[in-house]
Amino acid sequence: MLLTDTLTRPGSTADARKNSEARASLAGAFATIGVDADADGDWAFANYKRTVIELQKIFGARRLIEIGGGRDPLLNLNEIGELGIEMTINDILDGELAVLPPGYRTARFDVAGDAALLGEFRGQFDFAFSRMVFEHVSDGKRAWENLHALLAPGGVALAYIPTLYTFPFVVNWLLPDKLAATIVKTIYKNRTDDEDPVFPARYSWCFTDARLTKMLLAVGYRDIFVLPIYGHGYYKPLPLMHNIQRRFAALARRHDWRAFTSFAFIAVRK
Repeated sequence: MLLTDTLTRPGSTADARKNSEARASLAGAFATIGVDADADGDWAFANYKRTVIELQKIFGARRLIEIGGGRDPLLNLNEIGELGIEMTINDILDGELAVLPPGYRTARFDVAGDAALLGEFRGQFDFAFSRMVFEHVSDGKRAWENLHALLAPGGVALAYIPTLYTFPFVVNWLLPDKLAATIVKTIYKNRTDDEDPVFPARYSWCFTDARLTKMLLAVGYRDIFVLPIYGHGYYKPLPLMHNIQRRFAALARRHDWRAFTSFAFIAVRK
């Protein structure tokens, strides 16, 4: 069944027209959702959940999967019930899924692993999404290929990622894994193995220029929308550096210098 066959009946003619226009393209959907002209990392963090929910409503998605949701899924059980959706939480580790509250459907597999292991999940989802996951996968291209396999015809996927070549992420990319983890745990006291583990970062295909779009087209997606996000908050404890970073981010945003994005929302449709 095509995704467009499962759309929710809108509440009014105006709503029907609005959703119809948004469904024409992912760009139209994001225009309907709304993006701040000065969107930065703080905006992305604050608005990702809203973006997921609005995309679910616009495209009428019923069968959803969160990739890498692990112990900390984006949507709680009450929200899942209110939306009237079937929600599956994926992770590569049994231990991460084991600490979920009772009531979640789960699926353990590596999104960047062997496609043959996707098994029963192939073609089963209308909407797949992830947040801060794709920088950790070993092969970003294979991850997008496997997402394509997971989606039903017309299905949508959304990934919220940090991007190269923002300086803090370049440092994280280049440092040995153990040293990078030690630094993160020292700065952020909640980043413990029990509460919020630190995983190695690979940044495979974590950029926003034309190379990414070309790769996604080759995978087979028919609609691609990349929202580049400039600026981050990692220098907030250092006011002078933070101010310089904000000014440079504004300049990069104005000229759309994709080499200097900090984050991105990457949306694709099968």
